[in-house]
Amino acid sequence: MKKWEISVIPGDGIGTEVMPEAIKVLDVLADIHGGLNFTYKEYPWSCEYYLEHGVMMPKDGLKQLEQSDAVFLGAVGNPKLVADHVSLWGLLVNIRREFEQVINVRPAKQMKGIVSPLANPREFDFVVVRENSEGEYSEIGGRIHSGEDEMAIQNAVFTRKGITRAMDYAFELAKTRKDHVTSATKSNGIVHSMPFWDEVFQDVSRKYDNIETQSIHIDALSAFFVSKPHTFDVIVASNLFGDILTDIGASIMGSIGIAPAANINLNGKFPSMFEPVHGSAPDIVGKGIANPIGQIWTGKMMLDHFGEQELGTLLLDTIEEVLQDGIKTPDIGGTSSTMEVTEHIINKLKARS
Repeated sequence: MKKWEISVIPGDGIGTEVMPEAIKVLDVLADIHGGLNFTYKEYPWSCEYYLEHGVMMPKDGLKQLEQSDAVFLGAVGNPKLVADHVSLWGLLVNIRREFEQVINVRPAKQMKGIVSPLANPREFDFVVVRENSEGEYSEIGGRIHSGEDEMAIQNAVFTRKGITRAMDYAFELAKTRKDHVTSATKSNGIVHSMPFWDEVFQDVSRKYDNIETQSIHIDALSAFFVSKPHTFDVIVASNLFGDILTDIGASIMGSIGIAPAANINLNGKFPSMFEPVHGSAPDIVGKGIANPIGQIWTGKMMLDHFGEQELGTLLLDTIEEVLQDGIKTPDIGGTSSTMEVTEHIINKLKARS
């Protein structure tokens, strides 16, 4: 029996609504497998927790999470209660940085059963590999002076080590897909970090003779995600560029509510973390219409990480079957509730097994 211990953080807003649905699906998949067991430990860390305790997680929070095999996160943020920079850096970013989750992976594909906002999506299927530890999201900088002389300085930090491991991950992933890697750059406008990024990309490319490569400036690449997303396979990008590109990827799928993400620890010292791309969506909390697919698809990425790719493929295929049957939440043109979508996924999984 394979046993996996999962730290569960439902977080804020709809995170508390979609997380239980994803766990139901994981448990059904474990039963179908027959030799797999998930155990969960849930943590109440959220903006409401912050109001009560003055922190997003306790001082020993990371030590508690460290005992698990993976962290399964719902959503973080409620700006009416806690400023976003406080909630995100106190929980999500804190976990990413301290657990050395240096790679962020976000797939986007034309999902069967969902109408893409693109007129001709042509069955796009790509993955963005985002450097997740440095770049434009460096904490180095500050403010000086006041009044009209007030100044803010934000320093981007790019290291050869950080860039190389993101690019190696992208190339290795491309070997399992369509043998194509695109680098997101802006070396015609950002004169130090981006030419350095390009140089490292050229160096890494030499190790992968069979992989086709291209470098595209981020402004043009963003446009191409809309005009010809089907031409991409694996895209490697800096922290900020990857963040922007993956929201475009979610949008052209039809809803940010279905997009998954993985924060990967490469050295095995700490657990990786899996989270949907969507936020806490406070405007629909309590209405029972939050789309659970983002959280469930994120569970698929966690299964892949555990080496259960066959089970993960079964889950994604089943999700698409349910969507093709018209069982969809309102954000993607349906009338079904959160729980109804989950129930149909579970019923089809059981029927297929």
